[in-house]
Amino acid sequence: MVGIVSYGSYVPYRRLKRAAISAVLGVAAGKGERAIASFDEDSASMGAEALRDALRSAPSADIGALVFATTTPPYAEKLNAALIGAATRLPAEIRAADLTGSVRAGFSALFQAADAVSGGAKFAAATMADCRLGAPEGKAEQSYGDGAAAFVLGSENVIAEIEATSSLTREFLDTWRAPDERFAHTWEERFGLTQTFGPLLGNVVKDLLTKAKVAPNELTRVILDAPNPRAVDETARALKLDPARIADPLALTVGHSGAAHIGMLITSVLPSSKPGDRILVASAADGADAVLLRVTPAAANFKPARSVGRLIESKGDVTYANYLKWRQILPTEPPRRPDPDRPAGPPMLRAARWKYGFVGTRCTACGTPQLPPQRVCVICKKRDQMEPYPFADRRARIATFAIDRLAYSLNPPTVNVVLDFDGGGRFLCEMTDCQPENVAIGQEVEMTFRRLFTADGVHNYFWKARPKR
Repeated sequence: MVGIVSYGSYVPYRRLKRAAISAVLGVAAGKGERAIASFDEDSASMGAEALRDALRSAPSADIGALVFATTTPPYAEKLNAALIGAATRLPAEIRAADLTGSVRAGFSALFQAADAVSGGAKFAAATMADCRLGAPEGKAEQSYGDGAAAFVLGSENVIAEIEATSSLTREFLDTWRAPDERFAHTWEERFGLTQTFGPLLGNVVKDLLTKAKVAPNELTRVILDAPNPRAVDETARALKLDPARIADPLALTVGHSGAAHIGMLITSVLPSSKPGDRILVASAADGADAVLLRVTPAAANFKPARSVGRLIESKGDVTYANYLKWRQILPTEPPRRPDPDRPAGPPMLRAARWKYGFVGTRCTACGTPQLPPQRVCVICKKRDQMEPYPFADRRARIATFAIDRLAYSLNPPTVNVVLDFDGGGRFLCEMTDCQPENVAIGQEVEMTFRRLFTADGVHNYFWKARPKR
């Protein structure tokens, strides 16, 4: 039995109301809102956040493979999966790969992780995230959304078994983007509905049900995804699927999250599923993929660290002007001060466990946790008697804070906080995803992996605090 052992999801804190876009540009307003990655987030940081949640219920030391799927990788030529592995403190002895170039990559990551388990790995991780751009006044700007999902697959303690899979690949021109372009192009919608997405989605679902010898009325939940929502409706009617069993596509609350969307839909459905339920998942993009999941008795004892529903409820609005500024669509005057220096490779390598994994030290003589990592204990003064001590998943409270209205930031003002961690350890860092007027001494916070800045094409990642979500 190979299947999902654990899962996690991530919906950014920020939301952009579609009516706010309409108010500025004068275009027709869609309903609802879309999730927006903050100015210090990208697909790698979001993928790391989702995988951190998935690993809370799975042994990271036994992960043998990591696959990262996205159409918006921070680096075009560099292994982004390695960055996520470092941020989640996965062992170095793993196979890692990036999948990109199509929103279909999310489903492919899930399949490759399952194949790794079938090939001998005890566990394999698949994380998928996207932060796509839509051109102003275009439909994609309103329909896209940012987010991430992650899965740990294995053959032990499986909560959702993979019963059958089916895939189709067909070359056709619907959505494309050249390497030097920021915005994707899309062909006329009727073409996708009648000649590509609709037929592909219907055929892959029929093939899957035939392989599994399952009738449509035996399905408990159905997840259907396609760039054209009408293709989903047409497929459901053609297969006579019960509309009540079709999962919410999250169009009004998150938007279409690209390569991460199919994973996010799965993580939104699994918490309410019961042992014995069968879940059909199908997606059309540059072809079509489908999988049939059977929920096992082990699912009754599994609880995700954060549900998609709770993450959707935890939110704060962003103005359309700030969104354009964060994505560098709207040029603004840079600060009148020197540009930041490019992070150097050697010191980043030497401090990798601290910089990416947020691992400090604890004195083995007196038991005092310390960060950044120290060689000499600040309490008992013993030298070189330290052991690694992770802080990333520890709760902390604000001891004091300062609001800086002079420091340059894409989201001023900057909030700097001094944190006291549960169990010991004090640290000064920046706070994100917060309203400065609501920051208070004693407030509980958690750590999050973010991108501080980019200089000469090098992204500088580190950890910030955020209010507990």
